[in-house]
Amino acid sequence: MKMGVRLNNRDIVNKVFDTLGEIVKKSDFLFAGLKNQDIYTLCEQGYIERVKKGYYKLSVGNEPKEEQLLSKFMTQGIICVESALYHYGYNDFAPREWTITVPRSYSRTVKVIQEVVPVKAYYVQNEMYHLGETTGVFNGVTLPVYDRERTVCDCFKYRTKLDNEIFNKALNAYVADQKKNLANLSKYAKEMGVYAKMMNVMEVLLNG
Repeated sequence: MKMGVRLNNRDIVNKVFDTLGEIVKKSDFLFAGLKNQDIYTLCEQGYIERVKKGYYKLSVGNEPKEEQLLSKFMTQGIICVESALYHYGYNDFAPREWTITVPRSYSRTVKVIQEVVPVKAYYVQNEMYHLGETTGVFNGVTLPVYDRERTVCDCFKYRTKLDNEIFNKALNAYVADQKKNLANLSKYAKEMGVYAKMMNVMEVLLNG
């Protein structure tokens, strides 16, 4: 900022949103020079709105995308199963709620996310949490997601929770996928304890 130039509160707010995106923390406003009373007044004037405690968006313009909300509030969590299947094109229908995997001790984190985005959580042991973790671009937003092989292994792990059509379509789509990595598929399946169950099905599909 040039010496002698003083931004008004709305200019400061706009500058913060331009820099940080569609959702910002209260602490970001305070760091930029606003006071608690300034933030309260801007809310009262309808210039900004509280998304949830400590987070704000501009009142004008489009609602923040769910992907943007996830990037802010999903401090722990990896996109998995149904949402990952849709991401990789293994399922034609977008799930009604985001499916994420979190460590078993992070149920409170899930509740925080569920206040702003519809989410279904799968809980895993810590040692299995990062297996196959990568990132993907969802509607322009980069989020953590399990890779193809971990996603297929999860289909077997959570077989009873998946619709038969989704399960079968996913496996056939994976077999046809040029980007599949069968070595990683076997490695993950052994670590997750689903190798025998998976190979009974996959060998038929791969050799069919």
